[in-house]
Amino acid sequence: MAAPHGPPPSQSHGPPSSQPHGAPSGQSVKDRWLAMPPDARQNFRRNADLWMQMTPEQRNLMRQRENMRRQIITRDADAAVRDSGLQLNSQERARFESRYIQERRKVEQSLRQQVQTERQKEIPALIQQLRKEFQIDEPGKSPVTKPAASPKSGK
Repeated sequence: MAAPHGPPPSQSHGPPSSQPHGAPSGQSVKDRWLAMPPDARQNFRRNADLWMQMTPEQRNLMRQRENMRRQIITRDADAAVRDSGLQLNSQERARFESRYIQERRKVEQSLRQQVQTERQKEIPALIQQLRKEFQIDEPGKSPVTKPAASPKSGK
């Protein structure tokens, strides 16, 4: 089984964490589960199923990726606090960082959706161009393999 490149964009990366960002620490697992919207529960189950199917090596790779992602986000959150110019106590700083991470997640999701929408618009033209490029006009004639202009190059 090949190592997955990660879950679809609508899903979180890595194994389910025991304490997601923004969840109250006193809240039980059952309460957090019940508070999740149905699509989030479905994503969680799908991720758990994928996790269970992974080999130990694949799980370790996913853990490493998740750790690296968290380090990057933590570093970016620290930079955001610094760049804001605000003088925050430790509690305010933690709230700022939590909100930064929460809002950043929304921005990244929105950007993924925009890219996916744009990709879906471009793919049919790409397929059409490749169909023309590889069209066989006569029996026994090999497909043309010259590179075609990108659909964006005419813009």
